[in-house]
Amino acid sequence: MRKIISLFLGIALFVGFTVSANAAKTLKCQTVISAKADEVKMLKDWGNDITALTNGEIKFEILPAGTVVGVKETLDAVDKGLIDCGFAWTHYWSGEHPAAMLFGSPVAGAGVGIDNIAFLSWFQYGGGKELYDQLWKEMKRDIKGFMLQPVGPEALGWFKEPINSMDDFRKYKFRTPPGIPGQTYKDIGVASVAMGGGDILPALEAGTIDAAEWCCPKPDMTFGFQKVLKHYYLQGLHQVVVNADVYINGKVYRSLTDLQKKAFEVASNASLSKSMSYRIYENGKALAELTGKHGVILHDTPADYFPAYMAAAKKSLETNAAKNKFFAKVWQSQKDFADIAVPFWSGAQMSNAKLGMAHAATLK
Repeated sequence: MRKIISLFLGIALFVGFTVSANAAKTLKCQTVISAKADEVKMLKDWGNDITALTNGEIKFEILPAGTVVGVKETLDAVDKGLIDCGFAWTHYWSGEHPAAMLFGSPVAGAGVGIDNIAFLSWFQYGGGKELYDQLWKEMKRDIKGFMLQPVGPEALGWFKEPINSMDDFRKYKFRTPPGIPGQTYKDIGVASVAMGGGDILPALEAGTIDAAEWCCPKPDMTFGFQKVLKHYYLQGLHQVVVNADVYINGKVYRSLTDLQKKAFEVASNASLSKSMSYRIYENGKALAELTGKHGVILHDTPADYFPAYMAAAKKSLETNAAKNKFFAKVWQSQKDFADIAVPFWSGAQMSNAKLGMAHAATLK
């Protein structure tokens, strides 16, 4: 009888442990942007993939900016466990550690010609991911990060009137991203004003700024730039590469099973490809709508912008490398990668670019 009771208790404990181990977890994840942004749509797709891969064991509640904490407090909130995860661009935290910029927005292609696709090659196969994991330790954060959404190159931005030279550009108060990309604009004499995405349109309407950049045609149209500005410039160097990622509280991540952790990895790798594919088509449709329906005029960026910005960007990178050992380590890794990969990749892409430009010319 005792054996039967013991066996029954053992089975009950095993079943109870299994149910507990497989109990569904709903992770609260706050973003730094509004719920209607394309980035949030892609973030939800990533979350749905993880839910499917874990048979419903892991679910997500995606919260818009400001739901629990302010945008600037997002990383702190994840680290302290106020929210389970956060979604932002890692260069948002470059004020805390300059190397964050090299992962979220390596200014001017890290100064060595790395575009958004080459960046993924560095990140996945050139040692970037291991350095990215080290970043959180350097920042003394208990966080596990996953890179999800590469984009680039970003548009130079929106202006009230056409700009034909850097002298014209310098007349405007210009919204820029935070950190080194924005500082580089100041270094070339542009009145750079860093502010969060939600503040840009009100600032334009109020006249606090009179020109701005955000991202690319689809996100820019979603924000409504075309309502207040009509002159649009696609080619810019400040964010040739931009990456949005998700940050998981370390304690929460360590509580996951090995299979659940693998689901995060697989879904994140898939997101890198899916989001890039999504962006190309959506931005193409948006640009056609902006120019065809909203009266937006597309311009080429003034030629004197490129050498001015590139020179200032390289100087800024060198200055930060001299001041911070980890920044220098990451940048050296990117430079070593670029010395091998960029000559091939940039040369190969010339054919694609010329082919595409020839087709675009027929549409005009």
